[in-house]
Amino acid sequence: MKYLQLVDHIHTLIEKDDLHIGDRIPSLNQLQDQLGMSKETVLKGLNYLLEKGVIESVYRKGYYVKKKQVQHSYRILLLLDKMNTMREQIYQSLLTETKGAAAIDVYFHHHNFNVFRNIITENINNYTHFVIVTFLKDDPAPIINLIPPNKRIIIDYNQLGLSGDYTAIYQDYEFDIYNSLTLLQHNIKKYQRIILIAHPEALHAQHVINGFVRYCKESGINYDILPEVDETKFEQYTAFITFSRYDSDDVSLIKLAKKHGFTLGEDIGLISYNDTDVKEILEGGITVISTDFWAMGKAAAEAILQKKTLNERNPTQVIIRKSL
Repeated sequence: MKYLQLVDHIHTLIEKDDLHIGDRIPSLNQLQDQLGMSKETVLKGLNYLLEKGVIESVYRKGYYVKKKQVQHSYRILLLLDKMNTMREQIYQSLLTETKGAAAIDVYFHHHNFNVFRNIITENINNYTHFVIVTFLKDDPAPIINLIPPNKRIIIDYNQLGLSGDYTAIYQDYEFDIYNSLTLLQHNIKKYQRIILIAHPEALHAQHVINGFVRYCKESGINYDILPEVDETKFEQYTAFITFSRYDSDDVSLIKLAKKHGFTLGEDIGLISYNDTDVKEILEGGITVISTDFWAMGKAAAEAILQKKTLNERNPTQVIIRKSL
């Protein structure tokens, strides 16, 4: 591939100390003349060096040497919505499964569309792969579509409106809750009603609601959907499902159970989304519906290392504990 001649040329200049870290490399026109290459081929070589982190682009000034050698085969921008135990699992899995072949830079957008847009647009040529979690109110598809599909890996939320043949490893919220409640049916039968606490601002709320309603109608159980914990609806022999971002609904329900003298797992049922070490021991153990975040990171690493495109639902498990 002809563009690799440019890559070798720049490496040689660096190794011979003709170029040092911080030096500006020859201009696009100079490289075309020196190497007898087309503009397209030169740009392809420069983009390769950008992805590997050897050079960096300075707006309206040119390209500058950033480091002397390529230490990793891949440079990954991991863009997360926030940091918590589940996101830490994704990062650690991606780091472990790439086996030292990748440098991973972690960014957070905190559900802020402007931050999300700036992180991607400012780094569009600087990485070999982008591993992205969205969960944004504004449509991020036009920004994500700026990334070539082969560099694009969408995880957790199956973002709509994306073009090309890209990798997606996602939770199927509607399927997961329906299937999980079906598996829990024997435990649920001892309750007279089941309530889903669904915060309307959560982007995946409607998917969860759809699967929940389908299960309840097919099983013939009384149900309700609330935007938040409501003490007036807190009655004996009711099971609750929560997927609060910070698990605050679990705490509120446990406090209400204690206030009313109800026993969790007998008078009141509780099913929570996403397992944590705390949920394993809290009140003798909280029953959870939890996707495998380690598997999610592993699948992303597989797509990168094996240069293949995946589109798959991430595995979800049900862990039955005392709270149900």
